[in-house]
Amino acid sequence: MNEPVMTKRHLRSIARLTFGNAASLIYLGVVAATAVFVTVDTLFVVHEDASFAGVWLFFLAAPSVFVFLLGSSMWGTEAAGPDWYMYLALTVSVLVQSFALGWFVRLLLRGGAGQTRSAHPQGV
Repeated sequence: MNEPVMTKRHLRSIARLTFGNAASLIYLGVVAATAVFVTVDTLFVVHEDASFAGVWLFFLAAPSVFVFLLGSSMWGTEAAGPDWYMYLALTVSVLVQSFALGWFVRLLLRGGAGQTRSAHPQGV
């Protein structure tokens, strides 16, 4: 019988890499704090000129957010596409970055890609 492509085990592994390690949680915390700052700055602070506070979210979501910005050209008239697309692009980009960070941390903790771990305990 064929096993489904995305099993519960795979989903748990993806969630663990995205949300279950200190590096990813710190990154997501910084992104959340920045999003709160941008929201407060946008809604409650009056500026003479435009505020560049939102640029910090793009810096935190880079480089994967730029792939989505290239995809926004399908709308043609608007420079960055509709608002919902930009919020979705930022969210998905941050989650992709968090997953990649978790995968990199796991790779480092396991001793690198080139090394293999023995199935037998030392001394046996």
